[in-house]
Amino acid sequence: MHSVKWALLDYIRRCNNWRTFNQIHAHLLTTGLVYNDLIAKTVVEYFGKSVGVIDYACDFLKHLAWRSSSFPFNTLISGYAASAMPRAAVLVYRRVVRDGFMPDVFTFPAVLKSCTKFLGIGEGRQVHGVIFKMGSSSDVFVQNSLVYLYSVCGDCRGAEILFDEMLVRDVVSWTCLISGFVRTGLFDEAIALFLRMDVEPNMASFVSVLVACGRKGYLNLGKGIHGLSFKRPLETPLLIGNALMDMYVKCERLCEAKQTFDELPERDIVSWTCIISGLVQCKRPKESLELFFQMQQSGPEPDKIILTSVLSACASVGALDCGRWVHEYIDRRGIKWDIQIGTAMIDMYAKCGCIKMALQTFNEMPCRNIITWNALLGGLAMNGHGNEALRQFEEMTRSKIRPNEVTFLAILTACCHSGLVDEGRRYFRRMVREPYNVSPRLEHYGCMVDLLCRAGLLSEAQKLVKTMPMQPDVLILGALLSACKTTGNFELSHEILDRLLELESQDSGAYVLLSNIFATNKRWSDVTRVRKLMREKGIRKAPGSSVIEVNGKAHEFLVGDTSHPENEDIHVVLSLLANQVCLEGSLHTHFLRR
Repeated sequence: MHSVKWALLDYIRRCNNWRTFNQIHAHLLTTGLVYNDLIAKTVVEYFGKSVGVIDYACDFLKHLAWRSSSFPFNTLISGYAASAMPRAAVLVYRRVVRDGFMPDVFTFPAVLKSCTKFLGIGEGRQVHGVIFKMGSSSDVFVQNSLVYLYSVCGDCRGAEILFDEMLVRDVVSWTCLISGFVRTGLFDEAIALFLRMDVEPNMASFVSVLVACGRKGYLNLGKGIHGLSFKRPLETPLLIGNALMDMYVKCERLCEAKQTFDELPERDIVSWTCIISGLVQCKRPKESLELFFQMQQSGPEPDKIILTSVLSACASVGALDCGRWVHEYIDRRGIKWDIQIGTAMIDMYAKCGCIKMALQTFNEMPCRNIITWNALLGGLAMNGHGNEALRQFEEMTRSKIRPNEVTFLAILTACCHSGLVDEGRRYFRRMVREPYNVSPRLEHYGCMVDLLCRAGLLSEAQKLVKTMPMQPDVLILGALLSACKTTGNFELSHEILDRLLELESQDSGAYVLLSNIFATNKRWSDVTRVRKLMREKGIRKAPGSSVIEVNGKAHEFLVGDTSHPENEDIHVVLSLLANQVCLEGSLHTHFLRR
C-alpha cells in the first residue's frame, strides 16, 4: 500500500486532464487513500490549478473530516487566487463558508489577493466586513492585504485610513500603499510616502518609487534612490536594474540608462525591452537597431513589445530589410498578430515607401482601431496617394470609426501633397462641423496654409492665418515665405521677418529662405541683415542628411561629413556614376542633333 500511495501521488502531480484524474480519484476512493493527509493535500493542490472544477473540489473537501483544520480550504483558495481566473477564489470562499467552513487570518489574505487581481472592490468590501465582525482586523497580514486592495482599486482615501489605523506597520505595509499609489497614477503621493518610511525599504519599495520618479521626471530624486539602493544590497538586483533603466529612460537620460544596462550581471527580456524601447522613444532609432542585433546574438527571444519598438525604429530610419525580417520572424514563430504589431507594421512599410505592403497588411488585420487607420492614412498622405487616402477615410467612417485630430491632419496632409485644394477646403470645413466637432490645432492650420500657398493662393492663405485663434509658428511663416518667393511679394517678406523676430525662433529654415528671397532680388543689405540676425541668435543652418540601408544596416550621411569608414570608396563610385550620367547625356544629345 505504501508504494501504491507514492505512485498515486506521482500520477496526481503529473495529471494533465480531467478524465485521467477521475480514474485516479475512483482508485483513491476504493482504496481509502483519499483520507490520507498527504494524498488529500496533493489533490487539493491539483484542484487549485483547475478552474473548471470548483463544485467538484468543494464537494471533495466537504466530505472529508477536516473541520478542525483550515489548511486544505486555504490551499484551494490560494491556488485559485494565483490562477488566471482569480474570481474563482471568491466563488470557492463563498461556497465553503456556506458549507460551514470558518475562515481565519490565513484565508482572508488569499481571498483579498484574488479581489485585487480582478479589481473586485465590491467583493473586497464584503470580505472586509466579515473580517471586522470576526475580530481579525488587527492582524498585520490581513491589514496589509486590505491596504493593497483599496489602493490598487482606486480607493486611496480608504487605503490611507486603514494604513493610519495600523498599530504596527512593517515594510510590506508601506510598500502596499506606495505600490497602490503608483498603480493608480498618484506618483507624488507615492514618493512622499516613501520618504516618510520608518523601516528599511525592500526591493518592491525601491521599484515602485523608481517608477514614480520616472513618470514624473524627477531625475535628481531618482539618482538619490539609485545611490540608496547601492548601500542596501537586495536579493534581486535585476529587478532594481530594470527599474533604474526605466526611470532614466523616462527622464531622457539615455547615457545613464545604457550604463545601467551594461553593468547588469544578467539581462532578461524586460532589460532588453526597456533599453530598446527607450532609445526608440528618445528618437535614437539607429542605436536601438544596433542593440536589437546584439540581442539577437546573445539575448532572449524577442517578444511582441520589442518587435513593435523595432518596427518603429525601422520606420524612422527607412530600414526596410530589417522591417521585412521582423515580419518574417513573426510569421515564422507563429506570433499572434495584435493591433499594436499590425499598426507598427503598416507604419514601417508606409514610411519605407512600400504602400502596397502597407495596404496588404492593413487588409489582413482581423481588427483595427483609430490608430491603425491613422497609420495607413498618414502613410498614403506621405507617399502622395491623396485620392486613395480620401477613399480610405470614407471607408473608415462607414465602419463606424470616429476620426480624431490625427486623422484629419493626415487627410489635410494628403490633400496638400497631392494638390487637392477643393478637397482640402471641404475636409477642413467638415472637421469643425457636426458630427465630429474637432477643433483645428496649429498643425491643421499649417497644412491648409501650405496647401493654399503651394496652389499660389497667397491672399486666401493670409486670410486664413488672420482667422487663427493662435499665433502662426515658424512653419506657417515659412510656407508664406515660399509663396512670397514664387509670387515676388517682397513687402510681405519684410512683414514676415518682423514676425520671426517676435517669435524668437531657432529654426534656421525660415531665415535661410528669407535670405534667399532677398538675394534673388539683389537686396544685399537685407541679406546681410538676415545673416547678422542669425549670428546674433546663434542660429546655424542644420546640415542636410540622407539615410540608406545596405545589407540590413542603416548608414547616415551629413553634408560635408567625411567620417564614414568607406568614404573614399563611396566617392570613387559616385564619380563613376557621375561620369556615366554625363556620357549618356552627351550620347542622347548627339542622337537628338542627328
